[in-house]
Amino acid sequence: MSQQQPVEETFISHLVELRDRLVKASIGIAVVTALLGFGIGPSRIYDLIAAPMIAAMPVGSKMIATSVISPFLVPMKVTLLFGFILSLPWVLYQMWAFVAPGLYQHEKRLVAPLVIASSSLFMAGVAFCYFLVFGKVFAFINQVSPTSIAVMPDIENYLDFVMSMCLAFGCAFEVPVVVVVLVRMGLVSVAKLKEWRGYVIVAAFVIAAIVTPPDVVSQFSLAIPMWLLFEIGVILSPMFVKATTAPEEKAD
Repeated sequence: MSQQQPVEETFISHLVELRDRLVKASIGIAVVTALLGFGIGPSRIYDLIAAPMIAAMPVGSKMIATSVISPFLVPMKVTLLFGFILSLPWVLYQMWAFVAPGLYQHEKRLVAPLVIASSSLFMAGVAFCYFLVFGKVFAFINQVSPTSIAVMPDIENYLDFVMSMCLAFGCAFEVPVVVVVLVRMGLVSVAKLKEWRGYVIVAAFVIAAIVTPPDVVSQFSLAIPMWLLFEIGVILSPMFVKATTAPEEKAD
């Protein structure tokens, strides 16, 4: 019984620490969302999200709301989405603070670059999707749609589409981090990754075909960056491993 008690206390302390970190992460998201809501306003933030679609629609066209509360609820969801994206560095820092006590000093050195890289790459993926992909995709869809169809997208469906696309591109841009972590953990070698290059390219196009609309523009817009980011991860992996390897590991 005396041997089990320290183990139980350690487990409970970890749960308490995890709860505290989750609470702090949630508070950070709430604060950023509130600042956006009161500072910029949900309506203006939604107009920013809707701008690529509005620009591609025929002159004078507008989006519609098929639900009574959609004009209120959708802008609030968009504000929360922006709040999460902007507070992502804080959320990842809380994750790092939770696992840091159990890491060796040389392992802690690799966490900070990974947190910064993960946040930056996710935001870069979202920005790439918004500024480059949305305009081309919406323009392509409207160009090929029959003239007998009135283009009036529902704002809820549009928000779901935007969120899924932003999430897909944000996660896709994490490929270099995934590659670096796999190599650093010794789960795969750089040489093996180079051998798998052909399979990776095929997988990138398969993933793009699944998570993007069924048009060539959006699929290539996701697949090609994924492949290029994989190549960047392969190039950076040896340098990252060398910089974060402990002296005793080098001796072995």
